[in-house]
Order: sequence, then C-alpha cells, then structure tokens
Amino acid sequence: GGMTMIYDQLLGVLEAEGVKVIEALGCTFDPLVHEAVAHAQCPDCPDNAIVEELRKGYMLGGKVIRPSAVKVNIKKEDAI
Repeated sequence: GGMTMIYDQLLGVLEAEGVKVIEALGCTFDPLVHEAVAHAQCPDCPDNAIVEELRKGYMLGGKVIRPSAVKVNIKKEDAI
C-alpha cells in the first residue's frame, strides 16, 4: 500500500546518502551489528542463527547507527 511505497522511497533516499540496512534474518548473530532481544529453541536451525528480525538495523559509513533487534536460536544441551 501507500506506507510501503513511502518506506521504499525513504529507504532509497537514505541509501543514496550511504545508509545501508544490516542483513539479519538467517545470518549468524554478530554482537557488533545485532542486538539479541529474544531467544528461540529451533532444533532444525544452527546455533546462534538469527531466526527473526524484530527491528531493522542500519549502518552509515561502515559504522552502526542502529543495531538490528533480533531473536537468536540457542541450542539447548541435553541435561546429564
């Protein structure tokens, strides 16, 4: 709809100024660019994999201006 179009236009302007969206979903958690705000236990997903992006993050000139807020998969070890 209209909000998506406005968001895409804004993102285009920001990218033209050097702002980049931080990739998150499906990536391995990186504390330098991601903020873990929740954990999940998905047995089919790799440990420390990002399974959900709750808020987009952005970089400008190679520096993080807002980290991505993400849900990270934690493999729970079986209790002995």
